[in-house]
Amino acid sequence: MGQEDGRDDERPAHRVTIAPFLLCRYQITNSHYEAFRRATMRQRPEFTCPEQPATSVNWFDAVAFCHWLSQEWGRRFRLPTEAEWEFAARGGAESKLYPWGDEPPEARPHYAERWQLGPQPVAESEPNSYGLFDMCENVHEWCADWYDAGYYAVSPAENPPGPRAGKRRASRGGAWRHHVKVSRCAARSSIPPEFRYADYGFRVAADG
Repeated sequence: MGQEDGRDDERPAHRVTIAPFLLCRYQITNSHYEAFRRATMRQRPEFTCPEQPATSVNWFDAVAFCHWLSQEWGRRFRLPTEAEWEFAARGGAESKLYPWGDEPPEARPHYAERWQLGPQPVAESEPNSYGLFDMCENVHEWCADWYDAGYYAVSPAENPPGPRAGKRRASRGGAWRHHVKVSRCAARSSIPPEFRYADYGFRVAADG
């Protein structure tokens, strides 16, 4: 986890063990989000295409969606931890920068044509080797953890849950509004949990 030649908050690179878990293949889309939104009277996402990721969703909305889905399906759903998200993004390739390898994002097919006016519909690019779509791209994804730039220096070696408290929640992945629209697997980001941005979404996890 992390990258030794990355940014300060990605160091030190360290090995962690993650318990089995499940992660949704897709970022939660507007069509996924709609029944929850109607049931809870939440605001509409920024974009309207049913297969675009649900955006302008704050951390509390994402957690509430997981609780609602848990009641609907009779199984506990939650946001992934940072450690789980990075494990999933890497797709088993521990030493690679991106889910597909080390080639720069600009070398990917149709890179310059995508994300002109907003996020793409999910699953339009190839999945990683775990079958997960849009890891590191399209929208930032909320994680369960509080964010601390120095957490890696004190992180436990098994199932790191993130700091006990903080002011910002961790997020992962690149987003359509950035100049470089695909992040490295190790790249970290964060914003206050009440913020809503047009390039923030999420996907759900469950214990394995």
